Amino acid sequence: MSQQEAEAVAEEAVAEQAEAEMSDVDSLEEAPAGRDLELEGDIAADYIEGLLDIADLDGDIDMDVEGDRAIVSVVGATLDELVGEDGEVLEALQELTRLAVHRQTGSRARLMLDIGGYRARRRAELAEYGRTVADEVARTGEPRALEPMSPFERKIVHDAVAAAGMRSESEGEEPNRRVVVFPAGDVSA
Repeated sequence: MSQQEAEAVAEEAVAEQAEAEMSDVDSLEEAPAGRDLELEGDIAADYIEGLLDIADLDGDIDMDVEGDRAIVSVVGATLDELVGEDGEVLEALQELTRLAVHRQTGSRARLMLDIGGYRARRRAELAEYGRTVADEVARTGEPRALEPMSPFERKIVHDAVAAAGMRSESEGEEPNRRVVVFPAGDVSA
């Protein structure tokens, strides 16, 4: 199967799943404190496995619990089309997976989906980027606004900036929300 054919099959599978899951989107609730993260991970893993089967893609699925969320990882050699440019397809698949979990548990899931190690690589890149920008702002004394990022990406940058002893805030509206890094003593946000 060519990459274009695989992408078309994956898009069709995602569209079918989205249609089935969207009927539940209006009833999303915050997850209760005592939810079963392993159950959420198992449901998510089954859902992703079904999508891989529909798309005729190979991948191994790992499930873990980290902090207060289940993490489902898919690893395989031909999964780039499921990540998409800048992780856009991955974000969409994660939301569909969360909806699938919600449909079965009745609770909003905070699970994270990673495909092909994309999120792990992106986390390392963003942490380094946050440290570099913090160093630059410390050196110049000038605030710096970064490019728009997803909530996942902004959180990593905020953490890296804080670890470097600097201050950062998010500003703007989605999808153009961005991190602004300030010198440590600057309170003129």
